[in-house]
Amino acid sequence: MTRKLGKNNTSIVDMELSMNDKSKENPQAKDATFGTLLGNFINIYWKTLVVVIWPLILMPLVILNNEQKYRCLFVVALMSVYWVTEVIPLPITGLLPIVLYPLLGVMDTEDTCKCYMNDTTMMFVGSLVIALAIEHSGLHMRVAFVIIKFIGCGHRKLSLGLFLVTMFISMWISNTAATAMMLPIVETVLMELEAQGLGKMFVQDEDEDEDSESPKRPTKLTMGYYLAIAYASSIGGIGTLVGTGTNLTLKGIYESTFPKSPGINFAAWMVYAVPVMIIMGLLTWLWLQVMYMGLFRPSSREAKAIDIGDEGEKIAASVIEAKHKELGPVTWHESCIGILFVTILMLWFFRKPDFINGWPKFITTKDVKDSTAAVGLIILMFVLPSRLDFLSAFSSDPNKRPKKRSPGLMCWKLIMKKMHWGLIFVLGGGFAIATGSRLSQLSDTLGHALVFLQKMNFLAILAVVCLFAETVTELTSNVAVANIILPVLADMAKAIKIHPLYLMVPAALGCSFSFHLPVGTPPNAIVSAAAKIKTKDFVIAGIGPSLITAVVVPLSFATWGVYAFNLDDLPMEMMDFN
Repeated sequence: MTRKLGKNNTSIVDMELSMNDKSKENPQAKDATFGTLLGNFINIYWKTLVVVIWPLILMPLVILNNEQKYRCLFVVALMSVYWVTEVIPLPITGLLPIVLYPLLGVMDTEDTCKCYMNDTTMMFVGSLVIALAIEHSGLHMRVAFVIIKFIGCGHRKLSLGLFLVTMFISMWISNTAATAMMLPIVETVLMELEAQGLGKMFVQDEDEDEDSESPKRPTKLTMGYYLAIAYASSIGGIGTLVGTGTNLTLKGIYESTFPKSPGINFAAWMVYAVPVMIIMGLLTWLWLQVMYMGLFRPSSREAKAIDIGDEGEKIAASVIEAKHKELGPVTWHESCIGILFVTILMLWFFRKPDFINGWPKFITTKDVKDSTAAVGLIILMFVLPSRLDFLSAFSSDPNKRPKKRSPGLMCWKLIMKKMHWGLIFVLGGGFAIATGSRLSQLSDTLGHALVFLQKMNFLAILAVVCLFAETVTELTSNVAVANIILPVLADMAKAIKIHPLYLMVPAALGCSFSFHLPVGTPPNAIVSAAAKIKTKDFVIAGIGPSLITAVVVPLSFATWGVYAFNLDDLPMEMMDFN
């Protein structure tokens, strides 16, 4: 008797036997209690439950209070939880004000949409395109190798060189890209040294046999290098306004909340942030040296492991030299990008410096913002050629004549492929929260509720704000955290009658510092996967940089920051706040 066959030639009898085997393997499948089923349901559908239930919980804000500020509070509270839990993508949450503000009577659709495309947003787009152009040309790698060769190739010198290079690159491009670019250099050097018998990247756990198939753990030397790359990329992002999305979030929220203020200009930010970045970076590097490379402990196992002698240094130097030579001679493409990069820095820095008239004053009486220079540079990148083939168009040698037009310094396909468009909506959502809170007078209500903080010590408040931002950003997106807490801090500053930047800048910086968890920021996740660093190692390693940043930021801003940002002059809007 033949058996009936189902799909893929599987008999019905076989399928029944298979189902019986599965039920035997899981005897609780049929006898599961309601609590077990409910727990499983919540585990699977918790995001959907938050999306549906949280607005219902907030409904009394709209139903019991017909004032505009409570309707605005409904939107703010809704977006805050959606951003923190990431139950829907962050950019989609950022679009909620376009729907809810007009329907709830907070702002018109046109006014809400203006929050998503303003000077700060265009500056963000410009900075991303400039970063892509630098990466596309390979200029960043040439600069990296030159700096590393200059500093030296002993383990301590090499780690310092890599730390400084990563920090510098992260000032201009995303910390994720900076980390990904530097990892191959670290890996190549360590692998070559291991091949020469001058150290190991990974070792077997002491309680495991040599023949065990369990994954090996990274040596302390390996962790020191990889953690240095991750931490340098996070710290380097604070150096410029375009270094990370949280800096631009601060700029947008501050300028939309206090439109009559001078705003935050590129020069003032660098005057404050670059020295602070260098101090925190060097202290963090020293911490890693003590933890993983035996600094101040010459007899320790870690100190002996990094002593590779002259031979080891020559091997490391040869690896760096070989990588450098692979780039070939400096190209026209790199030269142009380098010149344009320096040009945009000069235009940003001297647009509105405090010590001389900015360059726009010599051209127009209209207000010129940083996005004008950024977009102008982008347009120029599509006009200038990446090769000088056209110079040979009339050559007597047919082989030298170009067959097709040279592409520009930048191409649109690359922008479409690598641009983080979604972050524009996250930024816009934060700007909409700030604008809606101001127009609905929700900001004034929160400010009056926080007047009691005026009796507290300013420095203590500043330290608590910075530590709170650093803690929360370990668990969710740094830009989302900035969008939630910066408008509240602006209201707090009004209440206690201090300049808003006194609290907002340290908080924005704190949002960039995630040192304890692999999931806290992309650089941590990248090095965790590449070096197989465990979460407990991250938690321990992050103690040093967390304490360093939590101390340096409040102290530096309470002193150097007051001068750099001229915090003695309050925004005009605060003059009318009672």
